[in-house]
Amino acid sequence: MPGRTVKVPPATRRTLAADLERIGLRFGDAVMVHAALRRVGPVVGGADMVIAALRDAVGPTGTILAYADWQGMDDVLADPAIYNDPALRPDIPPFDPAASRATRHNGSFPELLRTTPGALRSGNPGASCVALGHRAAFFVADHALDYGYGPESPFGELVAAQGKVLMLGAPLDTMTLLHHAEHLARVPNKPIRRFAAPMRIDGRTVWRQFEEFNTSDPIVPSLPDDYFALVVDAFLQTGLGTRGPIGRAPSVLVPAAEIVRFGIGWLEERFG
Repeated sequence: MPGRTVKVPPATRRTLAADLERIGLRFGDAVMVHAALRRVGPVVGGADMVIAALRDAVGPTGTILAYADWQGMDDVLADPAIYNDPALRPDIPPFDPAASRATRHNGSFPELLRTTPGALRSGNPGASCVALGHRAAFFVADHALDYGYGPESPFGELVAAQGKVLMLGAPLDTMTLLHHAEHLARVPNKPIRRFAAPMRIDGRTVWRQFEEFNTSDPIVPSLPDDYFALVVDAFLQTGLGTRGPIGRAPSVLVPAAEIVRFGIGWLEERFG
């Protein structure tokens, strides 16, 4: 009948796994996922079925990763005076990889993955990543506390392992792996950030000084805040990577090593 609304059935674990296979996920893959879960649309069984479908797609030898960061650091960095107030420092909860919440800034997926039974978390507060699956312990081990987006990090290990990055409905400018490209790119005068943060070590709170390239702003001040999207779009135009829907979410899958190499070249050609 004219004007009749066609009802689209909800996604299921089975249909999501099929979508993931079509976009290019394979058994044994290690994949870092950025997800805008609402864009997937209704899912029978809820958001946990998205993780279940990802596990089905990569199989028992695959690994799912997410960039977690730390909500406590976001809260305090919003008001740096809190860190420097001797009266307040004892009340600031320390970073605990097993218990501290992932940042809300990246949506609900990182915290959902962090709280999934079997998930492990790396030990760098601001650059922390969560991993679930066969090589989870490998990816989160020995995360450097300084320059946590460099080679000694889950990002560097993902590249070395020939992993992938899935933007599951997420904006392309949120591809955190490109901070690894920023770290490696030979670009002069990269801004450095130094700060102190509390960590839970051997049952007690320890305040530690950290140093890293500043990931809060583009590595080159003249670049727009969302320039990662420009890099990803240019990469996809080379014919590498794939696009496709996961549920109702327009999604992109790219090989980690290739997009990092491309991102380094993109930066060095313009600013190196």
